[in-house]
Amino acid sequence: MKVVGLILGGGAGTRLQPLTAERSKPAVPIAGKYRLVDIPISNCINSGIRDIFLLTQFNSVSLHHHIGSVYQFDQFNGGHVRILAAEQTPDSAGWFQGTADAVRRSVRYFKDKSPDLVVILSGDQLYRMDLQAVIDSHIKNGAELTVSTKPVPRDQAESLGIMQINPEGRITKFSEKPGDTELLDSLRAPIGDNTYLASMGIYVFNYDVLKTLLCNNDESDFGKHIIPGAIENHKVYSYIFDDYWEDIGTIRSFWAANLALTDPLPQFSFYDMSAVIYTRMRYLPPSKINQCRLSRCLLSDGCIISGEHIDHAVIGLRALVGEGSIVEDSIIMGADHYEHGAVKDPSGIPLGIGKNCVIKNAIVDKGVRIGDGVVISPEGKPDNVESELFWMRDGIIVIPKGTVIPSGTVL
Repeated sequence: MKVVGLILGGGAGTRLQPLTAERSKPAVPIAGKYRLVDIPISNCINSGIRDIFLLTQFNSVSLHHHIGSVYQFDQFNGGHVRILAAEQTPDSAGWFQGTADAVRRSVRYFKDKSPDLVVILSGDQLYRMDLQAVIDSHIKNGAELTVSTKPVPRDQAESLGIMQINPEGRITKFSEKPGDTELLDSLRAPIGDNTYLASMGIYVFNYDVLKTLLCNNDESDFGKHIIPGAIENHKVYSYIFDDYWEDIGTIRSFWAANLALTDPLPQFSFYDMSAVIYTRMRYLPPSKINQCRLSRCLLSDGCIISGEHIDHAVIGLRALVGEGSIVEDSIIMGADHYEHGAVKDPSGIPLGIGKNCVIKNAIVDKGVRIGDGVVISPEGKPDNVESELFWMRDGIIVIPKGTVIPSGTVL
């Protein structure tokens, strides 16, 4: 059976700003050394899906570079990860208008694969899933469309796409973001008290059914339009996934998901070698600890650490932390290169974190230069503030990529 994987690159990612100011959502770094897009691609590869297409349109240069550097399949086993960017054609001159529109306009690029099934995934979620199990369930049920669902409590269900299923697992009703209403009460799942089945945005389509659903209308979104319409006329089933899954859609969820990886036994682990998460091999040297008290940390390759203490933090590639500095409850993304010889930046401030700095509840993007004695904390700051040196989002202070913060600054 031939299976094609489609990964949706997402929209402008406004809720993840400023992390998405210069990169697409799937290209945002996670866990120090990975990118978000590595998650769905690795799930595909580990599940035997090797014909993979990535649909993008916003800030895709760094994403293109990452894909080209990492996912090169050999000629004997075959396969590829191919980027399909939004483009002007004689039939369409605009951007992708939604998830369904993106797939509709990309079908012509994978139809020559003659797939039996098309697996559609999101590019900005953190989870580990055996997609072959979803495919097996799809075939066993004689389904034309299978929607992966996750049990959630009522307070989370209000803002998600919620399914109602019959005893055989066939979806009989769907509501997008039903809110705190009687409709939500009627959608309670038959698998536990106060439990609901939320769509994960992961779908398995019969290829001919996908073509029919997309070509017979011009609706733009799977969750809002295609799935509810398909329930009426096609065999649509639920595959229940009761394991860790996090939608990385906001600064708060991104910050929390990263820091949760530092737990002694995290719900999601990059250390599971039975289903490896792949990423770029950089051939960096080991991280060097001159002095520092470290606890609950992920420390990536190529770092040089001379701080006082780092607690509950994710430290990215090539990160530099100066003497006496404190980092707590924060993500430090590091840098894309080392500086050799004299500092070339006009500010005179080297890459990384200087001496005697304090950084708490923060996300420091790549290539940031922080002088000595700088204090960075969200304490006392209102939300949704944007300035030259920092942004405030969801109670987290974010230092945008490439920012230079002079010595002695208190943010």
